[in-house]
Amino acid sequence: MRQPDRAAAERAIEDFLRALGHDPEAEPELRQTKSRVAAAFLDQLCVGYTQDPKGPLQKHLLEGVTGDVIVRGIPVLTMCPHHLMLATGEATVGFSATGRGVGLGAIADVVRICSRRLILQEVLGKDVCDAIHAVLAPSWVFCRVTLAHGCMRVADESLLHTTVETVATRGDVPAAVVGPEKGARP
Repeated sequence: MRQPDRAAAERAIEDFLRALGHDPEAEPELRQTKSRVAAAFLDQLCVGYTQDPKGPLQKHLLEGVTGDVIVRGIPVLTMCPHHLMLATGEATVGFSATGRGVGLGAIADVVRICSRRLILQEVLGKDVCDAIHAVLAPSWVFCRVTLAHGCMRVADESLLHTTVETVATRGDVPAAVVGPEKGARP
């Protein structure tokens, strides 16, 4: 990926507003929109491109850890690359440690880093699993992502409460572990 160009992003947002029939200079509520939108994308929504998801795992690595770990309710906010609209929800990440563990906050950090990109939901889960597998070498790892997609809600308001669930795995994950999650929330 190339280095982001904030000025070009701002010009593009201004051009987009003009293409929609607005004059950002004449409409006071739109005067700072180009800067705000560019900052939101570069500094928040796509900040994951500037971070390595393996970093938090390597920083908080613990040796001599064995057993199954499941972290539920990890908040996810990401951008649909097809429509540039938000998808929000949560992730559940589990793995079976075989000698290497990690401070559990690092698992949430991995999800946050991977999700703060223009990324498909199923790729998000795969990327989380890949990072954990690469650093911790567990016997298995899974990532369940449950999201409500803004693009679906905008297209059809009857889909307002629809969520999409994807599950990515590495290794031989026990069916009881990755089975339907009880009490899952969008």
